[in-house]
Amino acid sequence: MAKNMLVGADRTLTRKLREAILAIRIEETLPKDRILELYLNEIFLGYQAYGVAAAAQAYFNKSLDELTLGETAFLGVLPKGPNNYNPLRFPDAARARRDWVLDRMAEDGAVTAAEATAAKAEPIVPRLLRRPEVVQVGQHFTEDVRRELTSRFGQEQTNMGGLVVRTSLDPTLQASTEAALRVGLTAYDRRRGGFRGPVAKISAAATEWLPALEAVARPGGALPEWKLAVALEVRDREARLGWLEKPDPRGPAQPRTAALALEDAAWARRALGEGRLGAPPRRMQDVLAPGDVVLVEQLPAVAAQGRTPARPARLALRQIPGVEGAVVALDPATGRVLAMAGGWSFERSQFNRATQAQRQPGSSFKPFVYLPALEAGIPPTQRFLDAPIEINTPQGPWRPGNYGDGVTNSYVSIRTALEKSLNLVTIRVAQEVGMDKVSETAARFGVIPNMPRYLAMSLGSGETTVMRMAAGYAAFVNGGRAVAPTLIDSVQDQRGRVVWRSDNRGCAGCGAASAAAGPPELVDNRRQITDPIAAYQMVNLLTGVVSRGTGAAAGKGLGRPVAGKTGTTNDYVDNWFVGFTPDIVIAVWMGFDEPRSLGNGETGGSNAAPIFHDVLEAALRGSPAVPFRAPPGVALVRMQDGSMEAFRPGTENAARPPSEDPARGTAVGLDQGLGGLY
Repeated sequence: MAKNMLVGADRTLTRKLREAILAIRIEETLPKDRILELYLNEIFLGYQAYGVAAAAQAYFNKSLDELTLGETAFLGVLPKGPNNYNPLRFPDAARARRDWVLDRMAEDGAVTAAEATAAKAEPIVPRLLRRPEVVQVGQHFTEDVRRELTSRFGQEQTNMGGLVVRTSLDPTLQASTEAALRVGLTAYDRRRGGFRGPVAKISAAATEWLPALEAVARPGGALPEWKLAVALEVRDREARLGWLEKPDPRGPAQPRTAALALEDAAWARRALGEGRLGAPPRRMQDVLAPGDVVLVEQLPAVAAQGRTPARPARLALRQIPGVEGAVVALDPATGRVLAMAGGWSFERSQFNRATQAQRQPGSSFKPFVYLPALEAGIPPTQRFLDAPIEINTPQGPWRPGNYGDGVTNSYVSIRTALEKSLNLVTIRVAQEVGMDKVSETAARFGVIPNMPRYLAMSLGSGETTVMRMAAGYAAFVNGGRAVAPTLIDSVQDQRGRVVWRSDNRGCAGCGAASAAAGPPELVDNRRQITDPIAAYQMVNLLTGVVSRGTGAAAGKGLGRPVAGKTGTTNDYVDNWFVGFTPDIVIAVWMGFDEPRSLGNGETGGSNAAPIFHDVLEAALRGSPAVPFRAPPGVALVRMQDGSMEAFRPGTENAARPPSEDPARGTAVGLDQGLGGLY
């Protein structure tokens, strides 16, 4: 009791001495029953319950005097280890330990043998008052929260200190984010990964397959609805598979069988290595052989509709993708992370690719190259030369090109260059503003601290994380203020005192003495890392990337303003899409853990953008379309194509009719106001 209530959790000799002194004084002051009462009202008993009265409410939604003998005995189990005897997760262990407690009570004469026997017959039926102990999604998010708590408060205080932690997680959006990522990874895996063969091979004999299948370990990362099944019989158009089910968790496994049609395994081309795939299967024998153990999902039966015949319940072939991905969704106004998926499955890998993986951002880095030009007063309609360029490096001449070698050999505007993701124009802009300025911008936005000053870095060959990219883009939409992503809103100790809070904004007029002066005002004290006009110009440019550029798949059918940028690195190793609306920023990455090509033509626009689309659709479902807010002073000019371009005051005259670029802009060479380097 002295340790729990008075001393704290530090492991030092001084603490043990203080504990001993306090324990002696407590013994001299209080009777044993009172000490036990205080102890039982303090200890942690699971489900955020401290003390037996709170535990009675948490587990059974009853007060102490309403508990049955069996329920009371169960509470007596919990001090030994609340997690080990959780009645939902470990019902058998909880019941066995409860019965042991009842036997001891009978031995000690606290109850009669008949009462103990009757109480043992009671099932343990939790009626949880609070929300479930574990949200079934967001394990990567939760693990990062645990790491941060451990870093701030120490291991023992985090695990045993009774902290109440409020996080920014939106469970509904988190579930949708994880589902969208898995859909995207599965789509790529079926298109490019091919079928990598069975999980295991066992005997398909009628008397042997059941125990053999029971012994096969379930692969880490297999979804809960997937089953391990063995091919019992394989024909040309279908295979009969068997699997095990446990209708009663305490009973034996029961065999089940169903058919897997060739059409539900049509994607299963054999992986031949080095990104090569075999021909599509013509017969089921091209996919399975008797004894193959594979993952399947049982699809529901479909009722007949009109001329469409009914279809019975059937199986579909499933496979854990070899490719990985990550998603971060955060609030640009506060930095609160609303959802984060660090990979296909936390069970498969606890490595969080959203916060721990350093990957090249590719063209999704380009906004941080063009932003210094906008800050310097260069209008979005300014023309730059899109033509071959050679740059001397210590390793020899470097001859970068556009994606697909699409060189126009003409002048194009900043807007067109960003919408088409033109590498050659980006390099010329980086040369014009200087790599020192580009590197400083990347550090200012927190995307790549201490970025080397090489021109190749302007095309996104540095390394960053998904979380950093999301935070960097958030500064565009919130008017140019720095964003520090946070997973934790507040932390309270076991007495309810707030010991840490992520929102450190000042509140002018919050004191009682200032109540008469009017309503309080929250002061946004975040650092201004770019001016609001340059930030809005970038937002306006990035809406064009989605509406008519490389990121068209990101906003398709959403019916609201969406901005963002695709990213694809050399040899198609990393795919990105980072985008936003006024209310949310979402960053998506896809690639292999051991960097290698995703395949020729696999781009951020085709892989990452659809995942972004699905996450955004889930996040904003049912909400009205909100336009991006223009800051005071920005000049909005209607262009010939009917769209609006944003100018810094005094640069509007650059919006005269175009002569070469059909999209927009003025036919101005770099010698007009940009130093004449080319």
